Amino acid sequence: MNRINRLFRQKEKNILSIYFTAGYPGLNDTMEIITCLDKAGVDMIEIGMPFSDPVADGPVIQGSSEKALKNGMTLSLLFNQLKEVRKRTDIPLLLMGYFNPIFKYGVEKVLETCNKTGIDGTIIPDLPVEEYTDQYEKLFTANGIINTFLITPQSSETRIRYLDSISKGFLYVVSTSATTGIKKSFESSHLEYFSKLNEMGLRSPRLTGFGISGKGTFDQACLYSEGAIIGSAFVRVLEDKGSLHENIRKFINTFR
Repeated sequence: MNRINRLFRQKEKNILSIYFTAGYPGLNDTMEIITCLDKAGVDMIEIGMPFSDPVADGPVIQGSSEKALKNGMTLSLLFNQLKEVRKRTDIPLLLMGYFNPIFKYGVEKVLETCNKTGIDGTIIPDLPVEEYTDQYEKLFTANGIINTFLITPQSSETRIRYLDSISKGFLYVVSTSATTGIKKSFESSHLEYFSKLNEMGLRSPRLTGFGISGKGTFDQACLYSEGAIIGSAFVRVLEDKGSLHENIRKFINTFR
């Protein structure tokens, strides 16, 4: 069973998924960050593939992507860094990023390498769903890789139900139409959107992302979904002075 599916079978609430950009803050920090997150008790990790034009990301993740590229991070190097990751952790791992680097590397080659490495899934916000189903779904299935679909406040009920019907893992609930970033709390319009999703009786589990920055927004998100994804707030922590391990441990403990 794919580790993503196993996680949602074993844990129904308060799932904590963490995003970070590979190659940031240091080129060779990827494995250490994954190891620290695992020891700190996160449930899932999203490894960001840095890209030169991250249009859906806020300034924090954009900055981390820019620095990672300057450090020399590439998809090929990332796979090399991750080749023994399954000796370190057994929690679900996903690659998250834009389609351009995947297309250039070769979609089939990426998926085969993910399978060999032990990567469980992908989140590719700019890959059109129709293109995925028409051209790539069979490749994902053949390699046991789950592609995660995003739903937004602008998604129609018909569209949401369609994505739910073809999802093989979880749905990524984008809390806002803005770029990624940090919020102190969700507004009533966000909560109405979350409530609407609950009332739809969707079959796929959901994780809420965009704007989850502290215990308050994490707990709010978990009231309406199986868990939440934290990105920008965590990426900021990686630049803090002191021990990387200790900084990560303290940050994760605030959500537990």
